[in-house]
Formats: sequence, structure tokens, C-alpha cells
Amino acid sequence: MFTGIVEEIGKIKAINGSQDSVEMVIKARKILDDVNLGDSISVNGVCLTVTEFTSDGFTVDVMPETVKSTSLRELQRNDDVNLERAMSANGRFGGHIVSGHVDGIGKIVRKEPKGNAVYYEIEIPEELIQFMIYKGSVTVDGTSLTIFGLTKNTLTLSLIPHTLTETILRKKGVGDIVNIECDMLGKYVSQFMRRSFGNEKSTESRITASFLEENGFK
Repeated sequence: MFTGIVEEIGKIKAINGSQDSVEMVIKARKILDDVNLGDSISVNGVCLTVTEFTSDGFTVDVMPETVKSTSLRELQRNDDVNLERAMSANGRFGGHIVSGHVDGIGKIVRKEPKGNAVYYEIEIPEELIQFMIYKGSVTVDGTSLTIFGLTKNTLTLSLIPHTLTETILRKKGVGDIVNIECDMLGKYVSQFMRRSFGNEKSTESRITASFLEENGFK
């Protein structure tokens, strides 16, 4: 598990392999302080396992399906990546619960400076909207962010200067793709409600305004 608080920006040193087997070597510093073989590290929001490490970097294997279904497929040598170690039990929990299992790919359709912040509007698959709520949490390229605007297929985020400085999102622009992980609590609630209503295969949310009001949420 992760928190969505990026600890360090790493750099891709090498990408080796083919369609069936991809190995990435990533330059890093801070997250190597207590690294061990088999540790989980979030790379742009994707949970990957350390297979080797040195004093200035680590190696991970990436399954073909992961490459195909995430923005990792666009990475090249010398690209920057967001890095976060798995959360420790005795640390502060500054973001939200993040699994490192990407739910889909989003595309930036608007990037607009607003005062000291920057607004990002991201187009996402419509089936993911059911897990999004106004002022709820979402993970974008491994970064925990708060939603402040929603349409049927887009979400809007406001990034403060610190987030822009400490993550790779500052380099992302219109047309770029990003990894999206929905809030885990929302996914569990949605799955529970689908089972309760006997329609587990449906992707349409059964939680309506009238349902919530009838059950004490006003």
C-alpha cells in the first residue's frame, strides 16, 4: 500500500527487453535508504517489485499487460518518474490509501494557470466516473490529488506549487496520458452495492441521490 505522497523524482536509466519481458533500471537516491530485494515501489502510480539495486538505482520487471495498460508504455531513457516506497506502519499518512493498481489511463485535455496553482482537466474512461466524487481523492501518476470538478468523462484538479515542484506532473501537458487509480474506498462501496442489488456484472452505479436520502444521508 502507498499514500500517493511522492517521495522522489527518479530517472529511467535503461529499458531492456521485448513485448514479453520488460526490465526497467531507475536512478534514485532517497528511496534507496532502506531498500531490500522484493520491496514494492510505486513508479508513476504502478506498484513494481525491486529485483536488484545498487547505490544509485534499482531494477524492476514489468509484465507485458502492465506496460500495455498503463502510461509506462511511453517511458523512454532519461524520462523522469514519480517514486514512492510502500507506506510504513509507523509513519504519517499524508495522502490516501493507494494500492498501486492502475484502473485506467487518462488524457490531459486542459492545463491552465490559476494564480499560484495550475488547473488540470483530465479525460478518463466513463466507467471510472462512478468512483469519483467532488472533493474526493484520486491518484494521478502516483500523486494523491483532490477532485474539484467532474463531468461525465472528465475530472478537474488544482495543483499547488509544491506538488508541481515535487512531481513529474509539472512536465505534463495537453495530450499527455497519465495513470489513474480511483479511491479504493469508493471501489469497495460500489462493488458491495452491486452485489447487494444482485447486479454484480453491471458497471452502472446503483447509488442514487434518492437512495442516499432514504438511508439517512441528507
